[in-house]
Amino acid sequence: MIHLAVLFIWFAACAAQDLYQRHIANTLTFGAAGLALVYLLWTGTTWLGASAAEGGWALLIALVLTLPGYALNKLGAGDVKLLMALALATDRPILLGTFIGAGLSAGLWFWLAPKVLPLLNQRLTHPPGENIKGASKKLPFAPFLLCGFSLSVLCLT
Repeated sequence: MIHLAVLFIWFAACAAQDLYQRHIANTLTFGAAGLALVYLLWTGTTWLGASAAEGGWALLIALVLTLPGYALNKLGAGDVKLLMALALATDRPILLGTFIGAGLSAGLWFWLAPKVLPLLNQRLTHPPGENIKGASKKLPFAPFLLCGFSLSVLCLT
């Protein structure tokens, strides 16, 4: 149970950084991937207890699912590294559930946001000069991945 809590805290930190800075630091992604790989090689199991082969297959699936999106400039490099680290720490059902849940939560956001955001922003104004120059205009994907991860953990455990 503590392994899952540590993974969730790491994922939440990545999602928060992506949400606020529109970028995920390499120390969070490569650091977690390196630790997960060392743990996998040392113990022969992933962080959540799946076999090493399961972690390898999950890594391959993560690359197959994310590299085309990165090549088409639809996913950021941080999202690819985040899912690679997740694959090394978990297994195929969690990884696929995370990806599917992220797609569902992003679809729900795109459906609800035009209806809800105008109601929330009625009295809010943005101060002048508040825009971050050089920040990406794309919607961050890591918070949706966090939603997908939470949904998959709730459904699969």
